[in-house]
Amino acid sequence: SEFMEKHSVARLIGAPPGYVGYDEGGVLTEAVRRRPYQVVLFDEVEKAHPDVFNVLLQVLDDGVLTDGQGHHVDFKQTLIVLTSNLGSQALSQLPEGADAAEAKRDVMDAVRAHFRPEFLNRLDDMIIFDRLTRDDMSGIVEIQLRRLTARLAQRKIVLELDEAAKHWLGDAGYDPVYGARPLKRVIQRDLQDPLAEMLLAGDVMDGETIQVSAGENGLIVGERVLASNRPRPEGASLH
Repeated sequence: SEFMEKHSVARLIGAPPGYVGYDEGGVLTEAVRRRPYQVVLFDEVEKAHPDVFNVLLQVLDDGVLTDGQGHHVDFKQTLIVLTSNLGSQALSQLPEGADAAEAKRDVMDAVRAHFRPEFLNRLDDMIIFDRLTRDDMSGIVEIQLRRLTARLAQRKIVLELDEAAKHWLGDAGYDPVYGARPLKRVIQRDLQDPLAEMLLAGDVMDGETIQVSAGENGLIVGERVLASNRPRPEGASLH
């Protein structure tokens, strides 16, 4: 979405001579020039301006891109990954466990309708990911919790969640359409923010172990039921 406008090309390869920012170079060409061995990700590439695709065509075809200053930047050691949400509705509307073959054909139809053939022909491979299911959530919950426990470890606070708490987070953070995207908000609202409130109130001290479970009304942290709709004190946050 950063590259939806026509001037996005100047951001990628640098402004031409006589324009503001000429000496700065492009965000793409400068990054690859300095570190050619890297992965470049274009997220939701279908939103990019058509002129951006002309730049990508040159990179994918020749492996070289000329920046705004006339320098040739070598992309031959760079791995370029493009993601897209085109046709995702066909997958999101599938019942869990259903055969996704027809839905994947619909996805490819949407991709071919949006992108030019010469662009698609320059891609080495196209991978259609299956939609996330509830069974996938347990691993994602573990990944997200590791980030929180690492922050708490800076204060020597140990956070221990039982299986009931992890299952509750996975269930509350799952959406059939958006997959695991709501999970971060659920952890922030129902675990991280209340923990920050307890730290400010002095209910949790450095070096303590906090036990987390789940009951009918939500998470139970240190034998304390935390209602997600309770107002948070000003300044209560956990970074």
